[in-house]
Amino acid sequence: MGPLTPLGINLTFLISQIVNFILLLIILRLWAWKPILSMLEKRKQTIAQGLEDARVAAEARANAEKEAAGVLAQAQKDAAQVIREASDRAEKVALEIKAAAEGEAKALREAAAVEAEQTKLQHLGELRGQVGALAMAATHKLIGESLDEKRQRTLLAEFFSGVKGGKIAVLEGESVSGASAEVTTALPLTGEEQETVRKDVLARLGGGATTTFRVDPRILGGMVVRLGDRVIDGSVAGKLDNLRQSLQ
Repeated sequence: MGPLTPLGINLTFLISQIVNFILLLIILRLWAWKPILSMLEKRKQTIAQGLEDARVAAEARANAEKEAAGVLAQAQKDAAQVIREASDRAEKVALEIKAAAEGEAKALREAAAVEAEQTKLQHLGELRGQVGALAMAATHKLIGESLDEKRQRTLLAEFFSGVKGGKIAVLEGESVSGASAEVTTALPLTGEEQETVRKDVLARLGGGATTTFRVDPRILGGMVVRLGDRVIDGSVAGKLDNLRQSLQ
């Protein structure tokens, strides 16, 4: 009987169990422990690699989102610029079209005004001949005989043109100066009468003077000459107005 017998322990059995346990540990260490540790290490590395891959993926995603946001912002900026440029071009084209239309309308108005003025002058020129014929007929009826036709036409020409003896009647005895003259008559002057007026103006004002012609039936007859700010009125309407004022 051994010393552990009173305790109910079989020493031989205990030693055999200890030996078996030690053998089991040795076997487990040799055949299971290292593979398990190796597997755990690999698992740890796999998890670490997965976490690293996830971190890299997250960073890549963040960078991609950032780049996408930048690309989107740039695209929006470019689109806004394109829209502004298109709007500016459209506005410019609209202004050009408007300016062209206004220019064309102005040209048409000016052409119509010129045509209307030419038509008016033509009618007034025809009226001058008709008035001359009526005046000669009236003279013949009043005095019972016909005056010299050439003399009558000369008198009528002087009445309507304000030109007498190759000179501008209203400027006779006047001291005039200036660089230009505007001549207004009740009816259009003939080409010959205009040339006579130009020569008289050049003789009075100098070789560099210019002459323009206007027609205003309201003056009735005679001529109104404007030299700068000075107006010399030799019209029938002006004479009648002076007579009316003197009688008041």
